[in-house]
Amino acid sequence: MRIAILGAGPAGLYLAYLIKRRQPDADVNVFEQNAADSTFGFGVVFSDKALDFLREDDPQTHAAIAPHMESWNDITLVHRGERVVIDGVGFAAIGRLKLLQLLQARAALAGISPSYRHTIENLDDLHAADLVIGADGVNSLVRRSHAGELGSTVRLMTNRFAWFGTTKRFETLTQTFIETELGCFNAHHYRYTPHLSTFIVEVDEPTFTRAGLARLEDAESRRFCEKVFAATLDGHSLISNNSIWRRFPIVHNERWSARNCVLIGDALHTAHFSIGSGTRLAMEDAIALDKALAVSGNNISAAMQSFEATRRPVLEKLVTGANGSATWYERFAKHMQLAPVDFAMSYITRSGRIDLDRLRKLSPRFVERFEQTQVPGEPPQVNN
Repeated sequence: MRIAILGAGPAGLYLAYLIKRRQPDADVNVFEQNAADSTFGFGVVFSDKALDFLREDDPQTHAAIAPHMESWNDITLVHRGERVVIDGVGFAAIGRLKLLQLLQARAALAGISPSYRHTIENLDDLHAADLVIGADGVNSLVRRSHAGELGSTVRLMTNRFAWFGTTKRFETLTQTFIETELGCFNAHHYRYTPHLSTFIVEVDEPTFTRAGLARLEDAESRRFCEKVFAATLDGHSLISNNSIWRRFPIVHNERWSARNCVLIGDALHTAHFSIGSGTRLAMEDAIALDKALAVSGNNISAAMQSFEATRRPVLEKLVTGANGSATWYERFAKHMQLAPVDFAMSYITRSGRIDLDRLRKLSPRFVERFEQTQVPGEPPQVNN
């Protein structure tokens, strides 16, 4: 079977590796419009249990990635200058480029040699392929080419965010919320190497407009954010890497395949960066599609149907939580009216996937602190 994969990000690389590992004689070609070492952003974050799927399905790849990850056991929120620690909510992170390099090495072991700087302008260029897999991200050519058949929609959130890095080391995944005369700012920051951290700055639309961020050049924008978060950065600078102001896209498809094409990863769905699941979901998509292909043999139609039927219920539950988180951030300035501990409770329950009883088991020290701030007989102040 001849397979063409568009996109050599985590989804495309990992799927190519899985297919060739299982079926060495498969004709698998990966096309990527960018260079092999091209990636925007800095580190990617996973929940502490997010790599369990990899340990179970592919222990060799897990063993290759795990030593390069930074991990921690708590989340820290900073609001009104007060630090609130939410215990027991662990995460791990790795550099985006490092993850790509590790997956490139795994793919090479299986005999995959992606065609970098190779832009596919039209799917007709892939007419010889029996199966075309769109792992080509948010702006997917595969999805756009079959948008009507797939029932594709892309909805932009209103907040703006810019993805920076910094040499400031943060001990946990931290959210710092600051109110200024121009409006409210939020920074998502976490280390992904012992000496480097991701630093995502987010603002709502009114603040973006009042601050004039749309008019600032890259260096000016970076210096502006350094000033807003001077206390957080503690003298460290921000680092740019295509750190333009974006609005987060919510990608949805009513159907996952059309003709001989199927989508995975961000081409199929997006998960807001605030929950740290986008890369995990992309790699899980790859595992699910490879398993569907294995079960269905060379019956492409059956494989695509099996992939969607098996994967969709799991994925939609996770994406619903991610969308709930994204909606909370759209109103984060309003939530900042809450006292710090109440604000932290609103934050940690934002996706709708965790309630107070579950949180009490997961984060007993935080819940104890929260309950000490509540007025007896009155409902908890969470304001979601």
